[in-house]
Amino acid sequence: MRQPYYVAAFDDHAVPAEESGAEPLFDSGSCEKAEPYVLMVMGNSMEPEFNDGDIIVIEPSHPYVDGSYVIAWHKGEYIFRQLHIRGEAFWLHPLNSHFADEPLSGAQAIKGVITQKKSPGGRRMRKSYV
Repeated sequence: MRQPYYVAAFDDHAVPAEESGAEPLFDSGSCEKAEPYVLMVMGNSMEPEFNDGDIIVIEPSHPYVDGSYVIAWHKGEYIFRQLHIRGEAFWLHPLNSHFADEPLSGAQAIKGVITQKKSPGGRRMRKSYV
C-alpha cells in the first residue's frame, strides 16, 4: 500500500500556519497524523548537516531522544531544529552557530522526528538518523 506524503518547503523563517492559507498538515480526526511526510529544507540554520534543497522525512509518531532532529510548533510556526533535553527543559538547537538556541514549551510541541534526509545528487546522498 502506498504511503501518503505531504510535500512542502521549510525554511529558517516559516510563515505562521494561520497566515499561510495552506491546508493543515493533517486532519486531526484521521490516522494520517501518524503517517510520515517529507519537507524540503530551505535556508542555512541547520548547516552543515542539512543544506538548502535537502529533503527530510518526518515521522510524527517516532519517539524522540536528546539529540533528535525534530519539527516543533514554536512561537506560532513550525521549526526544524535539533532537540536538546537538559533536565526537565527542552531546547531547540540550530546547527549553524549564527542562530541561537531557544527554549521549547514542552514535549507536546514536538510534532515529528526527522528519520532520513536525501541530498541532491543520487542515492549515495541519503542518510538515516534512527
